[in-house]
Amino acid sequence: MEEIEIPQYFICPISLQIMKDPVTAVTGITYERESIEQWLISSAKRNTTTCPVTNQPLHRDSDLTPNHTLRRLIQAWCTANATKGVDRIPTPKASLDKTHVRKLVRELGVAQLYVNALKKLEALATENQRNKLCMAEAGVAKELCLLIIKCFREGSTIGLEEALRILHLIWGSIPKLEVKILVNENCDFIDSLTWVLHCEIDNHVLVKEEAMIVLEKAIKVANTSRLERLRLEFFKTIIMVLRGKLLSQQVIKSALLVLTETCPLGRNRFKIVEAGAVFQLIELELEKAHEKNITELIFNVLALLCSTADGREQLLRHAGSIAVLSKRILRVSPATDDRALHILSLIAKFSARNDVIQEMLRVGAVTKLCMVMQADCATYLKEKARGILKLHSVVWNNSPCIAVYLLTREQR
Repeated sequence: MEEIEIPQYFICPISLQIMKDPVTAVTGITYERESIEQWLISSAKRNTTTCPVTNQPLHRDSDLTPNHTLRRLIQAWCTANATKGVDRIPTPKASLDKTHVRKLVRELGVAQLYVNALKKLEALATENQRNKLCMAEAGVAKELCLLIIKCFREGSTIGLEEALRILHLIWGSIPKLEVKILVNENCDFIDSLTWVLHCEIDNHVLVKEEAMIVLEKAIKVANTSRLERLRLEFFKTIIMVLRGKLLSQQVIKSALLVLTETCPLGRNRFKIVEAGAVFQLIELELEKAHEKNITELIFNVLALLCSTADGREQLLRHAGSIAVLSKRILRVSPATDDRALHILSLIAKFSARNDVIQEMLRVGAVTKLCMVMQADCATYLKEKARGILKLHSVVWNNSPCIAVYLLTREQR
């Protein structure tokens, strides 16, 4: 296939692959349908919906005209080159009819029909991006939210897995305003997702993963009033999720993002500390191998929680806390360095008991601070490290690396 010269106008400008379902935008450029639809969705989130080729304005709901002539030419070319290993492009399925989707939505409200309707909607949502957009426009999200809330109120788990998965799949296709209304005006929606995380249910790992991912998305669009009403039990549930032994990286990330979104509110910060988050975050960082961005999230939440006296006290009660902070410095990313140094600075300023200062020396935190000053890193990070060393240099003056610090200070 590599030796065959493919006509340039058969290639999608986005995917750079042969088009299977070519559509022409109002700008006159032809794209693979799925590629341009995905482009429009991601661009809409950045409020910059433009044509990838011409940079002219496009709209998320802009009409995309099927280019049947080009599709037939591509199919004919594929057939002519079949002996050279080229697969024929199948004729794309007809667009999903909103009338059909609305019929399935109505069936969600019928006890004898809703499980079958959920299975059909799930199949449609997994098929292509076009179906997700159609389902979002037909009001599927609202009905799924109401169904999940109904399960919560009645203590029923039938259909929960499908409902959560469909909601997860179509979430990015739902208009922002509608998402905000769904979350902020349905009082029990967040509570219902929290309830799912506690449920004993068949296939419970997958169901709880879907619930955690949807919960993260809901928290991101929740307003301040909704976030301020989160109870201690909510945060205990998130910490319970982080204690799980069969967690995927995605679920860990979703739980950490929930804490990141809720932590800036002062009342929540105290609740999160009371729920035992600081100790568990240290355990999580020690026990599991993570992607870089998960360690960054852990350290970011820890830095927020350590702005409180109770947060710092909880951190210092963990025997490995200072060691893991110092170990990660200069090993993960500048963002992790910044947060770790910030936490050490808070400890050195506000929780500097003699045993804590000696612990920083014993586990290598002081040595690591000196290494930061000599490393090829941002100047502000060096200043942070220097500031911490300055606070307790008298106590730490027996450390070999302090000589380096004192020499650096004299040169300044």
